[in-house]
Amino acid sequence: MSRSQVRRPGGKVGFGTNDAGCTILHVDMDAFYASVELRDRPELHGTPVIIAAQGNRGVVLTATYEARELGVHSAMPLSRARRIAPEATIISPNHDKYSVVSRNVMALFESITPLVEPISLDEAFLDVSGALRRLSSSVTIAELIRARVADEQGITCSVGVASTKFVAKLASTRAKPDGLLLVPEDSVIEFLHPLPIGSLWGVGEKTEEQLTRLGLRTVGDIANTPVGTLTRALGAAGAHLHELSWGRDPRSVTPHEPEKSVSNENTFSHDIDDPEVIRAEIAHLSDKVASRLRAAGYRGKTVTLKLRFADFTTITRSKSGMHTDLAHDIYSITWSLFQALGLQRVRIRLVGVKVDGLVPAGDAPEQLHFGEPEHGRRDAELAIDKLRTKFGSSAVQSGRTVPSIEITPQEQ
Repeated sequence: MSRSQVRRPGGKVGFGTNDAGCTILHVDMDAFYASVELRDRPELHGTPVIIAAQGNRGVVLTATYEARELGVHSAMPLSRARRIAPEATIISPNHDKYSVVSRNVMALFESITPLVEPISLDEAFLDVSGALRRLSSSVTIAELIRARVADEQGITCSVGVASTKFVAKLASTRAKPDGLLLVPEDSVIEFLHPLPIGSLWGVGEKTEEQLTRLGLRTVGDIANTPVGTLTRALGAAGAHLHELSWGRDPRSVTPHEPEKSVSNENTFSHDIDDPEVIRAEIAHLSDKVASRLRAAGYRGKTVTLKLRFADFTTITRSKSGMHTDLAHDIYSITWSLFQALGLQRVRIRLVGVKVDGLVPAGDAPEQLHFGEPEHGRRDAELAIDKLRTKFGSSAVQSGRTVPSIEITPQEQ
């Protein structure tokens, strides 16, 4: 959850009903992970619920609006969230379930317009200009999307309708939760200028501090500041923010943006120096990355191992080879990268595995091995995918993901 969601501004909500020229929609699921969980546990509706990986170092991934009203927000340490909202129900995330709902939602969008630009699992931009003749108006389409998401997926979403991506995204944030906001073309300045400067894309905490030192607190303040003053303070970003402050955003909706990489990482509940536990975690992460690659229809060329030590020093090691989407290949590379470091009982806080250099699986060259059996590792991993789809992500686990334990004679 962004800071703009935490500090959602008040003020005027309706800006008119004329949606002519407003063909850009930003659709954002409301507290996505939490909404999916509440769909399956309706008794928790209306109560504070936190989605977080549990443990000493767990962080909040999302929370219901009831929890947010108590001060809980994403990226907050779970230990602090427990203190703020001791009555909240804490649920561990189920990413496989969220991915299924996300695919269904994106398929819904694509049934309305081919111009869909996913931003994350739970939000996307849509250009509905080609659907107006068939479906009447942009606002009608937005209402249709909200109704279908609720009916077909059992969750709610908020929609911003505007003439540009930037304003549409701000409008969907303003509409949350479970709302719709149209910002007509002739009302953009009226909508934008009262907003706090933190609403602008590219304004993080440091940039906000710089702007505040200049006496700028609203988007209107930025709009009425000479561009030269902004560029002297912020460099090229100053001119960009000035354009946004006047609602100028020339970007179009770009459908089907290809993934650049697939990665997974895990922060241990306590620092680990046991190489067998680290090996098992590398195997587990390699398996998750490979499964995601196959689900997305990609293979990757470069495999990267990421390690963060107890002192927060972070290193990465990479190796490129043949394109792959197999857990066996990814694990073999990442484990060899780890072994090459020659670490001796060094305490590790985080392990991550990433694959990039992605190409569609059908375009990747095949590596043929002499004497390879007719049914090899690919068939086995595809069979595992089917079993996990049917019975859950934990239905089949590789033996590599379980740390080996030395058994003494007394324990045999």
